[in-house]
Amino acid sequence: MKKLAEEIKSGQLKQVYVLYGDEAYLRCQYRDRLKEAMLGGGDAMNCHHFTGKDVKTEEVISLAETMPFLAPRRVLILEDTGLFARGGEELAAYLQHPAETAGFVFVEPSVDKRSRLYKAATARGRAIEFAAQDEAVLKRWILGFLKKENKNITERDLNHFLDMTGADMGNIRSELEKLLCYCMDRDVVTAADIDAVCTRQIGSQIFDMIGAVAEKRQREAMALYYDLLALKEPPMRILFLITRQFNLLLQVKELRGKGYDANAIGEKVGLAGFIARKYIRQADGFREADLRRALTDCVETEEAVKTGRMNDVMSVELLIVRYSAK
Repeated sequence: MKKLAEEIKSGQLKQVYVLYGDEAYLRCQYRDRLKEAMLGGGDAMNCHHFTGKDVKTEEVISLAETMPFLAPRRVLILEDTGLFARGGEELAAYLQHPAETAGFVFVEPSVDKRSRLYKAATARGRAIEFAAQDEAVLKRWILGFLKKENKNITERDLNHFLDMTGADMGNIRSELEKLLCYCMDRDVVTAADIDAVCTRQIGSQIFDMIGAVAEKRQREAMALYYDLLALKEPPMRILFLITRQFNLLLQVKELRGKGYDANAIGEKVGLAGFIARKYIRQADGFREADLRRALTDCVETEEAVKTGRMNDVMSVELLIVRYSAK
């Protein structure tokens, strides 16, 4: 990422860039920066943005072959196309000998590094992964954001803020803007401010609910479930998130048993390191056999609802009661 920033600043740009990874906020930030740098102050009519899986590669190639209008380069941005997983062969062949005046920016959540398109793109340029940022990076970023607005926050309240928002930088930025508006006439952001205006992510509430289940705090687990229902979360979506949570906990427990540390576990299961540490602590509350049985019960609960044998609200409630009972 640092090298990419230097290339943008110096203007020494590659012809092709592949921006990928879990952190959508950074992908979009650098997509826009690359667009401006590649246009070099030229007319925006020389930029073409393709989004989604219905992109027609022949149209992309036709535009790439068209001379830019009063500018050194024609910029083609292809986002969320899935071409690195399938259907990118034609574009891969074109990138063997593209027009010198064409610049490409591919933006994808994930790529298949074995694909012809990935190999062709990186041969003409390079790929940059934007992984989920760790706790230290996120805290520096948040503190820098607050400092620009002459705001301060304690370490404890900063941790509370991250517990509310999760590690997604786009969500963090949105919640920070709400906080700044709420605390406009004050120079310290407090936990009370965070609770007043920030939205707790559904995933965080599910995490808390499973934590209450692990510690056999049944009343709290049920209260969190009813809170989710009050927020109009469908019971089957809650069940899906519970299943996902148990699956993650099982993976974390297995990796922990093999001696992996929090950062390595985070990389393998797709969690930021500081979030992985929380999962490790939560997984300690379960036996591996219990997690496997819980996953089986989640699948059976879903089947019971879909076949009409059980009510959706009641089925999830019984699942929570079963695993939170002392």
